[in-house]
Amino acid sequence: MKQHFIIKNNQKHLLLFFAGWGMDETPFLQIHPTDKDWMICYDYRSLEFDAGILQEYSEITLIAWSMGVWAASQIMKQYPSLPLSQSIAINGTLYPIHETKGIAPTIFEGTLQGLNDQSLQKFQRRMCGSIAAYKAFQTVAPQRPVEELKEELAAIQKQYLSLPPSDFAWQRAIIGKNDRIFLPDSQWLAWSNKVDSLEYAEAAHYQQDLFDSVIMQIN
Repeated sequence: MKQHFIIKNNQKHLLLFFAGWGMDETPFLQIHPTDKDWMICYDYRSLEFDAGILQEYSEITLIAWSMGVWAASQIMKQYPSLPLSQSIAINGTLYPIHETKGIAPTIFEGTLQGLNDQSLQKFQRRMCGSIAAYKAFQTVAPQRPVEELKEELAAIQKQYLSLPPSDFAWQRAIIGKNDRIFLPDSQWLAWSNKVDSLEYAEAAHYQQDLFDSVIMQIN
């Protein structure tokens, strides 16, 4: 994990958020928890992680979205002593490249090989689910070049195919009924009997009000 961004509120409770592929902190800066610190992780060209920055916290709530679910699973299994009080997966699975439990390998490969500025915009429209949501996303879109995003997607593919599956146990998974990236049926297959709470939400893959509601409800 090459990048992280922390909003400090001088709290002992950290919301640790793993964003999806192609992201930076920009789409998530409008989330303002005031009674917790807020850390946004992104860029999975590497899964190296400095857990030392978490030592000052007595409680950590883990939230991951999209490809961040897989990345967080791989990273967090290395740190079983972290004071995790909750773990919530949103619109992602432990199997990001999988015929029935993630993104179909042919679709993933096609996205990787065909990635350019135009195809990225098409992907983001599907991610947002509607033209209005896509236009809103454009005002907070990540500021990263498409060449870098292609590197990240290739690295995710390589790491996923070479690393053993993670046995990290998530407590809660939320499935967006209108997700066109990680299809709802694939998410259900991936999570069924694996989490304490499996919920559906009226949401596209990227849905700002879903992030807001999940994060702001955390005690």
